[in-house]
Amino acid sequence: MDNIDRRILRALQANGRLTNAELAQRVGLSASPCLRRVRIMEESGIITGYRAVVSPAAVGRSFEVWATIELQSKDRDTITSFEAALEEIPDVVEAHRLFGVPDYLLRVVVADIGAYESLCIERLTSLPGVTKINSQITMKRLKEHTGLPV
Repeated sequence: MDNIDRRILRALQANGRLTNAELAQRVGLSASPCLRRVRIMEESGIITGYRAVVSPAAVGRSFEVWATIELQSKDRDTITSFEAALEEIPDVVEAHRLFGVPDYLLRVVVADIGAYESLCIERLTSLPGVTKINSQITMKRLKEHTGLPV
């Protein structure tokens, strides 16, 4: 990957809807070589997809919580069962398995505190192996992930 590829990636991360002509102009290439580079990065797995960024407030999900989860047991069956069950909860938009304690960090987006309480009581506490949930409510988002530094 060279500097032109990096410029292509930065431009696409800022606006994934750029036409190939617009992208080529921004990075200083003609259309054909630009498209070829994008296709190579898609085929090699550098670019893994394109998606829309949705406003949480516009869809009634502006209440964000970071929840940490501790499991009673760290055996393969418990971890596999927990992670599979977690995949079935659409309100959990990010999930990370951690080293040490806690075992997991979840980013949850819901409508309000009542919706989060219901999710906690009805879904999260019943996940396989869960012994402890600790929740932190986001006060203000200062910086949002918009892409990797390239």
